[in-house]
Amino acid sequence: MSQELKRLNKYLSEAGYCSRRAADRLIEAGRVTINDVVPEMGTKVASEDVVKVDGEIIGERKQDFVYLAFNKPVGIVCTTDTRVEKDNIIDYINYPKRIFPIGRLDKPSEGLILLTDDGDIVNKILRASNNHEKEYIVTVDTPISQTFIERMSGGIYLEDLGKRTKKCVVNKIDKFTFSIILTQGLNRQIRRMCEYLNYEVQTLKRVRIMNIKLDISLGQYRELTKEEFKELNTLISDSVKTFQPKTIDRSNNY
Repeated sequence: MSQELKRLNKYLSEAGYCSRRAADRLIEAGRVTINDVVPEMGTKVASEDVVKVDGEIIGERKQDFVYLAFNKPVGIVCTTDTRVEKDNIIDYINYPKRIFPIGRLDKPSEGLILLTDDGDIVNKILRASNNHEKEYIVTVDTPISQTFIERMSGGIYLEDLGKRTKKCVVNKIDKFTFSIILTQGLNRQIRRMCEYLNYEVQTLKRVRIMNIKLDISLGQYRELTKEEFKELNTLISDSVKTFQPKTIDRSNNY
């Protein structure tokens, strides 16, 4: 009977240590070992292998995963590398278990971000090809025109990326404020779309990720309710989680 092997990044993800993307970075940095040997990218793991990250043994997939909703303040950086960034999200929350953010909000932005220790769920939520909605409230420095709303809604061609943003839902709230619902996560997407139209973002707040709404005070976090998690699982049940180079977005900063 042949033995089932798993790619190392998948093993770390399913063990709840980190996302596959983060696992790839750890492997590339030489911080992961298999049986005390630093492996190459793409190495597969057998059931009897001992996998360690920074010397810590990583076990099989657990069941008591943590799922948090956090209202991120401006100035907090969405990184798990506490050695590099002083104002990082992990130290700020100071949660008693190892967790990591699902996607990002850039340093000048605030609002809803999800955190977990379930690496297997991350890619299902983040993949742009899965068309999961994220909603933002944005203020800009120039009065909002109907042309602005129409052009933002129809998609903006970002020359440096060589692609047009997906069509999205944009609604004017007041003279300088609009809401926008995206289903993709290009690097600094909303800010870059606005810049293309000669608008500068003054404030940017994410207020919803799929069925999870921002309902907590700035700087606070809470666990997802059973009802929220059940609906979230339903929404991602048909989502792709495997690596797909043609569709993957490289970041989720806004």
